Amino acid sequence: MTTSSSAPTSSQSTAPVAATPTPGPRRFGSLGPVGLVLAGGVSVQFGAALAVTLMPRAGALGVVTLRLLVAALVLLVVCRPRLRGHSRTDWGTVVAFGLTLAAMNGLFYQAVDRISLGAAVTLEFLGPLALSVLASRRAVNTVWAALALAGVFLLGGGDFGDLDPVGVAFALGAGAMWASYIVFSARTGRRFPQADGLALAMAIGALAFLPLGIAESGTKLLDPVTVGLGAAVAVMSSVLPYTLELLALRNLPASTFAILMSLEPAMAALAGFLILDQSLSPLQALAVAFVIAASMGAVRTQVGRGRAGTP
Repeated sequence: MTTSSSAPTSSQSTAPVAATPTPGPRRFGSLGPVGLVLAGGVSVQFGAALAVTLMPRAGALGVVTLRLLVAALVLLVVCRPRLRGHSRTDWGTVVAFGLTLAAMNGLFYQAVDRISLGAAVTLEFLGPLALSVLASRRAVNTVWAALALAGVFLLGGGDFGDLDPVGVAFALGAGAMWASYIVFSARTGRRFPQADGLALAMAIGALAFLPLGIAESGTKLLDPVTVGLGAAVAVMSSVLPYTLELLALRNLPASTFAILMSLEPAMAALAGFLILDQSLSPLQALAVAFVIAASMGAVRTQVGRGRAGTP
């Protein structure tokens, strides 16, 4: 999956920092937000590798529950978000963000429980890819999106004929939630200082998903080893990437961010080669090249826009 600097810090200020984003030094252009997104992608892939070892112990819904619960606790302790002083619109945004987080994770794990990880990631990516095309106001981003789509389908092997239709539906649903996550993450980042909105959204998502996790896994969620592994997965797959992505989206257009997300399957393939000793076929290597080229094109487009707007 998806799918983000330092860990979030406690907010001592009452001013909504994200309301008026201030760009970094001009010489860096948009490389700061891009670096945050790439760091989040690396963290997600290592967390996903750990989650694979946890699923037999806690089940798919149990893993999601542990991820959301531990991530919520960590973010609430670190950020200590204020509960007062927010408008009804602010709360509506953060509730929608939290439910989107829960749905995105739940649907994706249900998908990989029925179809291969490569196929699930490929289908899920259709969500942010569609957002990239719809949100972009430049025709060139359609070219990068098409190139990324070709690469992602090559990574998935291009064979979707024999897939479980229920798994496909879950993956497509996760993709829709991924696109919604991008939108609500950006809105939450503009309405709440630091990562306060993310902390509140994670808590809402964890509470909403808790009954599902208890129904599937029950007392397995209380096993110390399972809790420890779940905590590591939560930090690597939720706390770090979501925080970094939220910060990045304050200064990075949703269309560029969505295409950068195409690097996630490429990172997964590279991690499989380096860590799991899984060799890349020539077709998969070509897919990685396509996806990286599309992401680089999106970054160059964004940097060019920043320079063009600089007096």
